[in-house]
Amino acid sequence: MTTHDTGRSATDMDAIYRFQRHIYDVTRKPYLLGRDMVIRKLDVPAGGSVLEIGCGTARNLLHIARAYPQARCFGMDVSAAMLETARHAIARAGMEERVLVARADAAAFDAQALFGEARFDRVVISYALSMIPEWEEVLYSGVSLLAPGGSLYIVDFGDQAGLPRWFRRGLLAWLARFSVSPREELRDHVQGIAWRYGYDHRFQQLYRGYAALAELTAR
Repeated sequence: MTTHDTGRSATDMDAIYRFQRHIYDVTRKPYLLGRDMVIRKLDVPAGGSVLEIGCGTARNLLHIARAYPQARCFGMDVSAAMLETARHAIARAGMEERVLVARADAAAFDAQALFGEARFDRVVISYALSMIPEWEEVLYSGVSLLAPGGSLYIVDFGDQAGLPRWFRRGLLAWLARFSVSPREELRDHVQGIAWRYGYDHRFQQLYRGYAALAELTAR
């Protein structure tokens, strides 16, 4: 994905997910670990707002909407194919009034123009940064969208430091087939943002480094 050529990145994502979107949630459940942990941690305030950057099929958004019945949920994704699946899922769940999704480039979008909301109580980025070349820009964008006291939650592939070398090599080779690259510098960037803006932060490797979970909270 590029900030300067959204059309090409959207085409790339649609090509990857045109057929995968139909089986995405079933096939990804065994290895996109930590997503439900993030949802449990959100603690969305009553009437609060949640934005997911890179919402895909809206799987997470629907889980969030059910877990926090008073929350208003928003999601954006660059793939029109994935959003088509997301909208069908939202309609089947009868959540059209509480879950809204829109198409946009994660590295360059206007939340106010898309959703009529400029700030959010919770922002979620789930297994998206590892697919976006300009992931640092997306990380800073997520922080800029936080309401006072709001929190950004990130879950993605970790450094696999505690896993066998053969597993790590195999996983990285397999992820590369889908243009996915774990962001081993994520911890440093999260710490840098926390120090720069005076935010509270937490970073942990999950499942022996298979996944990483980061939290940033505006004071």
